[in-house]
Amino acid sequence: MSTEERTIRTAEFNERVCTYWLLNGIILCIVTIVGIPFLLIWVPIGLYLTKRFLDRMECILTEKNLKVHKGIFTRVEKTIPLEKITDLGLVQGPIMRYFDVHQLTVETAGQSTGGPLVSLTGIKDVKDFRETVLAQRDSLREAKPAEQPAPAPASTAANDGAVLAEIRDTLNRIEDLLAKRDS
Repeated sequence: MSTEERTIRTAEFNERVCTYWLLNGIILCIVTIVGIPFLLIWVPIGLYLTKRFLDRMECILTEKNLKVHKGIFTRVEKTIPLEKITDLGLVQGPIMRYFDVHQLTVETAGQSTGGPLVSLTGIKDVKDFRETVLAQRDSLREAKPAEQPAPAPASTAANDGAVLAEIRDTLNRIEDLLAKRDS
């Protein structure tokens, strides 16, 4: 049995996301006022870093997982089981609309953080990619046989009666203790 999963789709990223990220940095520098002198440094470094970050972003949909790789200095690699994905959200602010860029957010069941587990900005044809991921997730759920609850252990009437008698005796003791405490 091979441990290698078949790749269904690999996300492609829009080059305009680099300009979007660069513009966000410029706006941040201007808004903070003290960052204005930093603009001379940010623009050339930002051009290089945003392009390099985009080159290192990768999102692969396999039969059972969504694999995400991104980062320059700190590399992030996540393998998200499709069966755990509860939502794939799309975010698009006004500047993102101008550059025709979306942010895809992945949320999973059992996630401990308040925000999304993974955010990917700039996937080309993001709505189609999202639908492909959701369709694959749903096909996995349909293919998996419905989990049957474990059958309850067979019990005898005598065993049930003994358990009920023990519960009755415990409740009587609790009532006696409460009555003593109140008097």
